[in-house]
Amino acid sequence: MKRNPLTDLDHDKQAFREAAREGRQTAAAAAGSDAAERLARHINACVADWPAGVISGYLPIADEMSPLPAMAGLARNGWTLALPVVAGNGRPLVFRQWRDGDALEPGPLRTRHPLPSAVEVRPDVLLVPLLAFDATGQRIGWGGGFYDRTIAALRADKDILALGIGYGGQQVDKVPAGPHDAPLDAVVSEAGILKFKDF
Repeated sequence: MKRNPLTDLDHDKQAFREAAREGRQTAAAAAGSDAAERLARHINACVADWPAGVISGYLPIADEMSPLPAMAGLARNGWTLALPVVAGNGRPLVFRQWRDGDALEPGPLRTRHPLPSAVEVRPDVLLVPLLAFDATGQRIGWGGGFYDRTIAALRADKDILALGIGYGGQQVDKVPAGPHDAPLDAVVSEAGILKFKDF
């Protein structure tokens, strides 16, 4: 019987995700209590030459690396903050403006997002959560493909910076990837910055 490479890839990714979740727990425990503050310094270095625009972050779930200290510092430096909103299966994310303390509503996949009354924006920089990443800029997330579609759609419209956010210990030798997986421009962790292109 002829094998379906797409089905095989989906199976490979699911098995990989299960192992990556455990790996992230280990990486989070090893990173130390000041990991988010160290991350913030590296994110600031990444965007130092960019004019202050719109940056999309996320509210961490479980043991995801927290970008919140970095986002707070960027807001003080004139950046407009946004959070992603799941607009539906198979669709890119949309982004709504957010300030610390704004009301949130529950979304799918344990997410929380700004209310529909919040201003919709298009980010210049995305902080992208991940389960694992490799040295080519590939990442693996929860499996919905939301960030892959979103990064591709935004790149078709303008120059953006897609920064994977995680722990240094989440780097693996190779992430299983297909033609629709959008590579990152860099990964930023408490350990430093791993660039995959010049910016």
